[in-house]
Amino acid sequence: MATRPIFIPTKNSKELFKEQSIEFKFYNGFSVTQKAKSINSLHENANILGFKNILEVSSKSSKELGYKLSAFNLMIETDKYGFISVESAFQGSKVFENGGAYHDIYLKDSLSAKRDSRIKNSGALKYFKFEGETWALEPKSAFYDWIYIKALYPHIEDIKDELIGYDAFTDIEFNPKKSINCQARSCAILVSLIKLDTLDKAMESPESFKSVVYKKQFIQSVFEL
Repeated sequence: MATRPIFIPTKNSKELFKEQSIEFKFYNGFSVTQKAKSINSLHENANILGFKNILEVSSKSSKELGYKLSAFNLMIETDKYGFISVESAFQGSKVFENGGAYHDIYLKDSLSAKRDSRIKNSGALKYFKFEGETWALEPKSAFYDWIYIKALYPHIEDIKDELIGYDAFTDIEFNPKKSINCQARSCAILVSLIKLDTLDKAMESPESFKSVVYKKQFIQSVFEL
């Protein structure tokens, strides 16, 4: 058995998602079949708790939308490098105590970007640098959520009707004991912003995004400066 979170959109501007831990049977192995079994088990147990329409957001998703929304497949437009994957944008924007940001990673495919040896051998992560903007490590996941939602923003009219039909999102690859950022969480936040009609406001600028999405944390960080 294993435990993984599902992320649930809300209509609460102060809490744009809720996180619910679900226990399920985890099937070991890297094959598509084994991943599918784990996803089905996770979703079936979430169904029991009342979450009937769940989208797996990953390259292992059986639904076309969930597959396309994987950070490995989702592309973001940049001023200098053109279209790059969200995963490559995230990894190539990391600044460490001993190096970075390694912007050449932007031009790598998602898997190569994630496995770049410099990511693990450059010391502690200090902040992110993307498109001339510096992102602190707090609020947690803010930079990842920004580039993920920014990548989808130009296409939102094409997907929003389908996206808001889901009442929860999962990512079978996400383990909260090992990682912070999660594409399923980003999707839940996006759906909440759409339902609250605050997406355009959030996407005006990085500062606006932080103040809208991470209201409590952003206000606290401002007063601490």
